[in-house]
Amino acid sequence: MTALNGSALESGRNGRPGHGLDGVPTVPVGAPPQTRKDFTSDQEVRWCPGCGDYAILAAVQGFLPELGLRRENVVFISGIGCSSRFPYYLDTYGMHSIHGRAPAIATGLATSRPDLSVFVVTGDGDALSIGGNHLIHAMRRNVNLTILLFNNQIYGLTKGQYSPTSQVGLITKSTPLGSVDHPFNPVSLALGADATFVARTMDSDRKHLTEVLRAATAHRGTSLVEIYQNCPIFNDGVFDVLKDRSEGEARILHLVHGEEIAAGSDVVVRRDDGSLDVLARAAADPEQIVRHDAHAEDSSLAFALSRLDDPSLAHVPMGVFRDVERSTYDDLVRAQIDRTVSDAGGPATDQDLADLLAGRDSWMVETAPRA
Repeated sequence: MTALNGSALESGRNGRPGHGLDGVPTVPVGAPPQTRKDFTSDQEVRWCPGCGDYAILAAVQGFLPELGLRRENVVFISGIGCSSRFPYYLDTYGMHSIHGRAPAIATGLATSRPDLSVFVVTGDGDALSIGGNHLIHAMRRNVNLTILLFNNQIYGLTKGQYSPTSQVGLITKSTPLGSVDHPFNPVSLALGADATFVARTMDSDRKHLTEVLRAATAHRGTSLVEIYQNCPIFNDGVFDVLKDRSEGEARILHLVHGEEIAAGSDVVVRRDDGSLDVLARAAADPEQIVRHDAHAEDSSLAFALSRLDDPSLAHVPMGVFRDVERSTYDDLVRAQIDRTVSDAGGPATDQDLADLLAGRDSWMVETAPRA
């Protein structure tokens, strides 16, 4: 999926007028500019009052016009959970699919329809529990998708059970004595699956959220964006220390390519043994202060950054961890098909199908007559 600039709207990398950089049809030249209203459906938005999903929806609706794509060529696919209501509220095509399987369905769609810009909307329960395998293989394959993973560290739709990202000790309806599960770190998981684009942002930071969305859609391949999102009913305030202005300034490690990684007066340093630590700038060796490289082919530094997280949220990296290029699964599959068709002298005919069905690898099964 690729973000479009003015020149791209007119010609596109492939030189076809009216198509974006990936061949996805754009709005006609001279048509009125799209607005948030164009991407807002007539469905009543129904989440709990104060839910972070409202802020994410508003940011996405406000961002989509920037792509300049036809609404009928944009698709949102979701699984099960509060976040999965998203397709109803966007005036694009979409599918509210089945639990955990949104990446699998999106893979098929992106592979068979290169004229579509495909988003996946999922939650920490949907994506990381029953959907875990589908998620990691979409990232491993590098399918051309943008995956928005809402993380509120709880199951919200099913009324407050602990999720794969819930912290140890959390008391919920399904863990009345406190959770004993070690939680997933979604960013670490994505980097471990060798995802080519991995980022983290937060529901309440509209500016940062929109910037990350721009970067994610500009990336060709699988983009995984973890979004810290508040559940006011079952896990209220879990990210409040990051949303408080002064606390957030001291805790959020801003990841900007080429710049020092810092939070307030603290900086990230690489020790002599290669490990990362966070120190006061005054106590840090300037030669050891880390400058972020989001485009490094080796993902070990990005992974080490993701491990700076801890349950107290003392230091939380935010931004784009990794953004590298690699061939995409859907492009490679389509190229294989094109080569096969070309080598065969063109598309199959009805006679080709008949010959296949009657070939030596087929046989007839006859029912023996009764005695």
